[in-house]
Amino acid sequence: MDPDPAAPLAEAPARRHELTRAKAIQALRELDRAGTPVTFAAVASAAGISPSWLYTQADIRSQIQRLCGTRNSDPAVPVPPGQRATDTSLRARLTAALDRNKQLADENARLRRQLARALGDQRSARTRSGNDPGR
Repeated sequence: MDPDPAAPLAEAPARRHELTRAKAIQALRELDRAGTPVTFAAVASAAGISPSWLYTQADIRSQIQRLCGTRNSDPAVPVPPGQRATDTSLRARLTAALDRNKQLADENARLRRQLARALGDQRSARTRSGNDPGR
């Protein structure tokens, strides 16, 4: 019995499907590793495929949704390693926040002194003019 000459034609769509899946998964991993926001459009563009095709693949769709910003507000979903803040950036943000807190505390103290001085001047003026309501 001779092999079916149409067999390679029948296998072509399956090979194309697997190649497309491999490109999508590779693009997804590279975007995540680079810390680039993972979206359907970004994955499709990086893989050179259609975004609508990504929606038809349940496993790939769920990975994209997991990595997508829409679920990052859920504390149960961990932030991917490529998108986590580094210790250096966290320390810089903490230092900036502490500096700003110190500036605000100094300004608050200065304004309290000014207010106390203004209230004292106001009371002195009332006392000198004989309009002191405390008497």
